[in-house]
Amino acid sequence: MLDRAVFLRPIAHRGLHDAAKGIVENTRPAFEAAIAKGYGIECDLQPAATGLPLVFHDLELDRLTRGSGLITDLQPGCAAKLPFKGADVTGILTFAGLLALVGGRVPLLAEVKSEWDPPGRVFLAEIARLAAAYEGPLALMSFDPGVMAVLKDLAPAVPRGIVSGSYFEGDGEGWWPGSSLTDERRRSLARLEESAAVDPAFYAYEIAALPTPETERARASGLPLFTWTVHTDEDRRIAARHADAPIFEGFEP
Repeated sequence: MLDRAVFLRPIAHRGLHDAAKGIVENTRPAFEAAIAKGYGIECDLQPAATGLPLVFHDLELDRLTRGSGLITDLQPGCAAKLPFKGADVTGILTFAGLLALVGGRVPLLAEVKSEWDPPGRVFLAEIARLAAAYEGPLALMSFDPGVMAVLKDLAPAVPRGIVSGSYFEGDGEGWWPGSSLTDERRRSLARLEESAAVDPAFYAYEIAALPTPETERARASGLPLFTWTVHTDEDRRIAARHADAPIFEGFEP
């Protein structure tokens, strides 16, 4: 169960980052800034080549770092030395390093990234081990219900949720082009139809798609609903009416 009194507050998307100030998403300075303001933290977990969980959003390294290639090909020793662009920051945080940094001071939502392939057991087992041992408020979530079903077995006491949304862009193109996702499954995921195997404690749903019949039913049943990513005043109004807590970016609530 998710502790509503602890988690239902503004959550800084990838930390309280600001590229203009040299504070890069998913880095120590972004997380420290969120902690200083008392915001919750949302972060992303990707596997290094060994399966070690790293705090990073993209599959490719080149948008944010001075590296290239896939993070899934990156050795942990190289990750620790990799400089970020536009900031005086070197090294991608490990999940263990992030947990030590946060130390229970604010709630943490960790999104486990997936490319819709079979979940990497080493990666998920290490996430589960660290999460189960952590003494602060922590919840795990993913777009991929298969990932969360594995984590349910590996770390049953850690709150878990499903991230979802429309699964289609405005032009009708589906998210994750080139993946194994069919349009039929995208619609099923958007309707939260794969929740049973996960037994989620919460959902995190795309702000532009709210409200949906499924999210309204979930809230009526008592499940908390986070919404991502809240950028504007209109987003804030939608979040206040149709969700329980915003995952925000680009401003401070």
